[in-house]
Amino acid sequence: MENQQQRLVLALLAYAVQRNISPEQLCELAGIDLASLKTDPKISFTEKQMNDLWINASWLGNDPHFGLHFGESMQLAALGVVGDIIKTSSTVGEALKHGASMTHLITDLFRMEIGHSVKTVIIKLIPYRCKEKEPPFSFHQLMDFFMTFILRELDGLVLEKIKPVSIKYPVALTDLHEYERVLRCRPVKKGEEYTIEFEQRYWEEPILTANYELQGLLLQKVNATARTFGNEEALQARIYNYLLANSYLGICSLEDIAANFNVSPRNLQRKLRDEGVKYQELVDAVRKSLALHYLDSGNYRIKDISHMLGYNELSAFTRAFKRWTGASPLNYQKSENFSNSN
Repeated sequence: MENQQQRLVLALLAYAVQRNISPEQLCELAGIDLASLKTDPKISFTEKQMNDLWINASWLGNDPHFGLHFGESMQLAALGVVGDIIKTSSTVGEALKHGASMTHLITDLFRMEIGHSVKTVIIKLIPYRCKEKEPPFSFHQLMDFFMTFILRELDGLVLEKIKPVSIKYPVALTDLHEYERVLRCRPVKKGEEYTIEFEQRYWEEPILTANYELQGLLLQKVNATARTFGNEEALQARIYNYLLANSYLGICSLEDIAANFNVSPRNLQRKLRDEGVKYQELVDAVRKSLALHYLDSGNYRIKDISHMLGYNELSAFTRAFKRWTGASPLNYQKSENFSNSN
């Protein structure tokens, strides 16, 4: 069985690279051997190592909400266990039940419980830590990460951005505006658990295998093209790779990207301008790359591709595609099919 904690740490380091944070430096400061992390499937981590990892990621990234933003950036199945859940589930409700039973594979800090009310489904993360003991920095960051990650995974299961009915934390939060932006609901301080509540109608929502296959196709695309857009350390390359890796629910807005990179939208635009590129040009580059990838696969309708790329109207996608390639999506697909048959 895969080491899920190892995958979590590797995913954190991958996100740190997007934020221009050295994974070598992070591991050194946390007392983690990077070579062993990459190769030893039985590697384990002490509480101090994990705490130091989160502290230094937040410090080097100048981001007090590193865990929140890390969770926001995660792509479907990034922790591996999500794929196992989907394979054994036919509905969102079944997936949540299976997810709750597999939480211990990722963390021993909390357990996950699923509850119901008349109109809603409630996901509870119940900490094991004693109430009298002040939790370390890593605990708060990890709980932020999982709250966000769970919401993102729900999105991925139904290919829709779910707006929670309520979000509850057992502690007072600072910068509620940022939590509300990421979690799509203003958290309130209530109870002793971390809870996400969403509409009951999603419980019986079927998980379409085609959706998961789509994510798999996207992940193949990401793995094949990661960090190949210009200078790897340039901001435009890091944003391009972020957009590509997190595009399965549409393209992120400038404001969301800026918040995740912990800069203001104006500063982000200025830094990109200094590199000779505009944010919209990066968005178009990602959309063009994905559009060609999906069309070349021959598995998706043009209308579906348009929707996946965030276009409200098929006509808008058609105009953009003609601007990129000189041909309509339909003519491009026909020409590709003709070339492949010969």
